[in-house]
Amino acid sequence: MGTDQSNVFQRNIKDHWYVKYEQASFPFIQKGWILPVERWMDFDPFILMAEDWFKKGAFSDHPHRGFQTITYVVDGRLEHIDNGGGRDILEPGDVQYMNAGWAARHGEEGVEDDIAHTLQLWLNLPKDQKKTETSYQNIYSEEAPVIQVDGGSIKVFSGEFGDVKGPLDSVVPITLAEINLEKGASYVHSLPETHNAFLYVLSGEIEFGMGEETVQIKKHGVATLTYNEDGDASRSSELKMKAKSRRCKVLIYSGTPIKEPIVPYGPFVMNTMDEIRQAYRDYHDGKFGPPAI
Repeated sequence: MGTDQSNVFQRNIKDHWYVKYEQASFPFIQKGWILPVERWMDFDPFILMAEDWFKKGAFSDHPHRGFQTITYVVDGRLEHIDNGGGRDILEPGDVQYMNAGWAARHGEEGVEDDIAHTLQLWLNLPKDQKKTETSYQNIYSEEAPVIQVDGGSIKVFSGEFGDVKGPLDSVVPITLAEINLEKGASYVHSLPETHNAFLYVLSGEIEFGMGEETVQIKKHGVATLTYNEDGDASRSSELKMKAKSRRCKVLIYSGTPIKEPIVPYGPFVMNTMDEIRQAYRDYHDGKFGPPAI
C-alpha cells in the first residue's frame, strides 16, 4: 500500500448484525450464517460465510467449482481430505485455503469424537479464472506472522501490513487478520481503501469507527465497512477500534470487488444457470475425479 497517508480514508461501520443459530440433526450440531448468501452483492468479492459445529460424517466427499474457500478453525480438530491424495488435520487457530477452480472434490470432517467448530468463507473467482487448477493450502496458526501492538497482537494470515506479509496465497488477493486486544487497548487497522471489507467478533466487545459514528459490537457480531470504491488501490484506509472488555478477538477480511453477476447454487458458483447445470453434468459424468476418502 502507498506511503502517502495524507487525507487517509477513515472507515466506519456500514451495517452490522448478529448471527442467528439453528440446531441441526446429527452429525451436524449447529449452524449460523455470518454472511447470508442472498446479500452476496453487498459482500463482493465474498459470497457467503457459515459458522458450523459438526462431527465426523457431516461434510464427507463432495464437489465444488467456480470459487475459493477460506476456513478458520475456531475449536476442535478438522480433518481435510482431497481426491488428489491430500490429508491433514487442522487445529484451533489454523486456516485452510482451497481454490476449487474447475473441479475440486474433498471432504471436511471432525476428528474422532471432536466437535469441529469452523468459519467457512466463500470467495468468488472472476469468470476468466473459474477454470483454474484446483489447489489447497494449509496455514497453521504458528506459521502466520504476529505484529505486537500496545495491549494486543495482530496475526496476519493474508495480505501485507507494513513490512509483514501473510502466507496465504489466494488466486484473488485478500487480506485476513486476527486481532487480539485487551480491555482498554486501541488499535488502527490499515486496509487498501478500495477493498470491500467485513469483520466478525469472536470474543469480547469492541468499539469501531470514529467520532459520532462509533459502533460497539460484541461476540457473534458481524459488520460491513465503508470503503472508497472509486479510490486508489495503492492507498491505505484506516479503521479505528478500542477494546471495551477483556480478551477481545476479531477477524477482519477484505478484497477488491469483482463486479460480475454470479449464480451460487448448491456446491457451485458460476456466472449463469446453464454453467451450473453443466457443473452437475460434469460431476455425474465423473469429470471431478474419484471420491475423496
